[in-house]
Amino acid sequence: MTVRKRARIIYNPTSGRETFRSDLVDILSIYEKAGYETSAFATTPAPDSAKNEATRAAKEGFDLIVAAGGDGTLNEVINGIAGLEHRPTLAIIPAGTTNDYARALRIPRDDPIAAAKLILKKNKKFKIDIGKAGENYFMNIAAGGTMTELTYEVPSQMKSLFGYAAYFAKGAELIPRIKPIEMQIKYDGKEYRGSATMFMIALTNSVGGFEQIVPDASLDDGKFTMIIVKKTNMIDMLSLMAKALQGKHLDDPRIIYEKATDIEVIPLNKDDRLIVNLDGEYGGDAPMKFHDLKQHIEVVANLDEIPDDAITVSDDFKRVEQDFVKSVDDIKDHEEKQN
Repeated sequence: MTVRKRARIIYNPTSGRETFRSDLVDILSIYEKAGYETSAFATTPAPDSAKNEATRAAKEGFDLIVAAGGDGTLNEVINGIAGLEHRPTLAIIPAGTTNDYARALRIPRDDPIAAAKLILKKNKKFKIDIGKAGENYFMNIAAGGTMTELTYEVPSQMKSLFGYAAYFAKGAELIPRIKPIEMQIKYDGKEYRGSATMFMIALTNSVGGFEQIVPDASLDDGKFTMIIVKKTNMIDMLSLMAKALQGKHLDDPRIIYEKATDIEVIPLNKDDRLIVNLDGEYGGDAPMKFHDLKQHIEVVANLDEIPDDAITVSDDFKRVEQDFVKSVDDIKDHEEKQN
């Protein structure tokens, strides 16, 4: 008797524009065609709904878990399986707003059917690094500092309607509230001790959809890409943001840019609260240790396109980026004339 492989689709019915449900029958058929006995689970508003279902499916021996939703749903699924001995293969169907991880894996982000069909390709699986932060896991980015708090403050409806432009608008609004924090950051035998506006620990090259911020990130090398932004004023931060969009920030003296497997972040002033953001969600407060788990989870990806270094962005995104850079230049020119 042949035992069929089993797949469990875990989907968020409220992600993005809530269109996934209409494609569900076709998506189930695709995984059945690929040889999986497939079933689906709709997440609920209960805490850790996707995480708990992913853990249950993994412990019951499912071969494949399909995370269908935004980065929040994917993060929950990762946290549900990363700590287990048996970790099913992971497939991703983007159904959120930015879908950073799907972008890094070159998974179609506007076509759930096309994303599901990647399971039918021959060259489709490889093992990726996962980050561990304290007792939690993340697959894309960990960050801390005032600028990282904008992820919490952009309303979900605003993100759905305006996408990347919402992050620009909120980021510019938050800049006057930046408060550098005295911190100690240890990384693979090295150390930074001083004032910093933010730190960022990345596993992929897609940060909020911006692929130039961490241009040389690798998905499977066992190394984080770490960025520390030293103490900056409002004009400096605006300038750095504009340079980062163009990939011109790596050699800036206000930036520390390093590769590391183990990182520890410690606030030096007991009165400073340093919130850690994991994949866009609250992940606890520092002090916190981070470890890169090399090639920890097997994923279904568009492997034929991942080696392609060409960065593709929409025309709308390009216009927003150009407007932001021009605004920064105008502000700098105004400041220079005033001085």
